[in-house]
Amino acid sequence: MDKPWSQACDNNKTPILELLQQEYVDCSAVLEIGSGTAQHGVFFAQHMPWLSWQTSDLPQHHDGIRCWLADGPANALPPLTLNVSEDDWPLAGQFDGMFSANTLHIMGWQSVQDFFVGSGQCLSPSGVLCVYGPFNYHGRFTSESNARFDRWLSDRDPCSGIRDFEAVNELAVAAGFSMRGDHAMPANNRLLCWQR
Repeated sequence: MDKPWSQACDNNKTPILELLQQEYVDCSAVLEIGSGTAQHGVFFAQHMPWLSWQTSDLPQHHDGIRCWLADGPANALPPLTLNVSEDDWPLAGQFDGMFSANTLHIMGWQSVQDFFVGSGQCLSPSGVLCVYGPFNYHGRFTSESNARFDRWLSDRDPCSGIRDFEAVNELAVAAGFSMRGDHAMPANNRLLCWQR
């Protein structure tokens, strides 16, 4: 099997890494939700050797993830099966960091809620949650390209769409998190970081 490839992952990996190196400086084990191709996981694990990077995704993505991990660093770990709304989350306290990129606008809203409930239960006290992707603010798109992307998402799946920052942050607070950072990123994306 050939390695799966995402151009978007390759485009944004370096600016995300620069912030994650700061956010995860005191972390030792990070759980990635929705590892996709595993390009991010392998790249981040290579550049943050002090932590273990646990990949996870739906079973249909595992073969592609393993292809990337075969050439990756030892601290990038084989994928767990994790559907945020259906599967049991890993044991509480096993991870002090969590990361997810470009997932909340793909999930339905109930799954977004389940994502934050599970994150709050899974992360250790003082654990750091970082989420990358596009977000709206005060109900408005931050760019015309994001508005077009949202229309494409809705046409593809009416349950998906760019989420409002305020609604997402409310879920995070309800799950026991406080906002740690809201970082502007290239291509009208954000890196949102919370801490338990």
